Amino acid sequence: MAEKMNVESFNLDHTKVKAPYVRLVGVTTGQSGDKVYKYDIRFCQPNKEHMDMAGLHSIEHLMAENIRNHMENVLDIGPMGCQTGFYLAIINNDSYEEVLEALEKTLQDVLHATEVPACNEVQCGWAANHSLEGAKKIAADMLEGKDEWQQVFAE
Repeated sequence: MAEKMNVESFNLDHTKVKAPYVRLVGVTTGQSGDKVYKYDIRFCQPNKEHMDMAGLHSIEHLMAENIRNHMENVLDIGPMGCQTGFYLAIINNDSYEEVLEALEKTLQDVLHATEVPACNEVQCGWAANHSLEGAKKIAADMLEGKDEWQQVFAE
């Protein structure tokens, strides 16, 4: 077995997981006792498929803006560099079911969006690289696999 690494996902055997899934990565307790829950929201099968950049960029904007309408205490939702998913960080909320519900509602918001929020040079660092249609396809594909979100590993 390989040496344990500092980054949790580097210790995950990516050949054994089955996307799409939503996985609690870990819980970190702060000095004041607050707990940060970090989730791996995997849209694409690692090393087999990935989200195209324009669609990923747009769904990032849409999810970052909309998930906060469905769940309190969201610290961040951001894409993985491998383009296969997102990390979600929330504080003081250990409800996996609430995460799943908020994610489903957020992805429904993406399907009904008529524009990408903050898609301009003032509010975005690469405003020319967006695709609302790409974001909608990514959201639809993830929602299609909703019944599998709780199963992380292939049988």
